[in-house]
Amino acid sequence: MDSPAGNQDERSLGDLFGRLADDGRAFVKAEAGLYKAIALRRAGKARSGAIALVAAALLGNAALIILLVGIALELSLHVGFFFGALITAIGAGLVAFLLVRFGAARMKALSGDEDERKALAAGERLP
Repeated sequence: MDSPAGNQDERSLGDLFGRLADDGRAFVKAEAGLYKAIALRRAGKARSGAIALVAAALLGNAALIILLVGIALELSLHVGFFFGALITAIGAGLVAFLLVRFGAARMKALSGDEDERKALAAGERLP
């Protein structure tokens, strides 16, 4: 099993495994660098889109505020300023409450529905 005494080109098994480990480490490092470069490139391209979405959300929020102030002012012509503001605030609060309940109910889907829980429980009982 040993290499002939005169052949210096053949390496020992330990040397080959050491070289294999070094090559594997270099490969993993290169793959990690590639994925990092891809992620940075994608993030750079998406940055302007994210900025546009944040600006749109802020403008939409401002438009909603203007709409609610307009509704409150219009109501204040008929029922007085305090009651106009109060009616508008109660209406906006009710809509917000309903949206929170709707969103919270849909967020429960992240933990899985009843069918998933039953399937997981049945799978854990199987031998």
